[in-house]
Amino acid sequence: MPSFTDAEIRASFVNASRSERSHIVIPTDLPALDPSEREFVGWRDPKSPLLGYVLVLLDGALTGVILKQTEARPGVRTQCAWCADVELRVDVVMFGARRAGTAGRRGDAVGTLVCADFECSENVRRRRPEPYLGFDHAAALERRITMLRENVEGFVRDVRDSA
Repeated sequence: MPSFTDAEIRASFVNASRSERSHIVIPTDLPALDPSEREFVGWRDPKSPLLGYVLVLLDGALTGVILKQTEARPGVRTQCAWCADVELRVDVVMFGARRAGTAGRRGDAVGTLVCADFECSENVRRRRPEPYLGFDHAAALERRITMLRENVEGFVRDVRDSA
C-alpha cells in the first residue's frame, strides 16, 4: 500500500474548504491505510477535540471526510453504526459531517454514531467468545470486516455524492 503525502491527504477531504484543509492537523504517526488491516483511518484533532477526520480508499481513491462531534452525549449506552460492537465499553458519540459540494454549502449535513476514537477496525477483529459449539470464527470475522467496510464506505459516499 503506497503511503500518502500530507498534500495528498489534505486534498482528499471532500467536504472541506481550502482553508479547512490547510488547518487539518495530520498526526506524524498516522497508520497506513492498508485494507487488509484496517478499513479506514480516523483521528481526532488535538487542537479542536470536537473535530475528527476519516480517510478511506473509496473507488480506488483516497477520500477524506471532516466530522464534528456534537457536544451532547447520548444518555444511554449506544451502538456504533460502523462496527456495530455491543460488547465494548468505549464511548460512542454522534458525529456530523457537512455534505460535499453545493449541498454542503447550503448547510446539508449527515450524522452517525461512531466509536469516539475511531477504533472500529480493532473492534471487529477482536476475538469473541464462542456462542455455540462449532462456531466459525473466521467466517464471523470476515462478515464483521465486510460490514464495517460497507458501513464506512456508505457514509463517506453519502457525504461525497450529495451534490
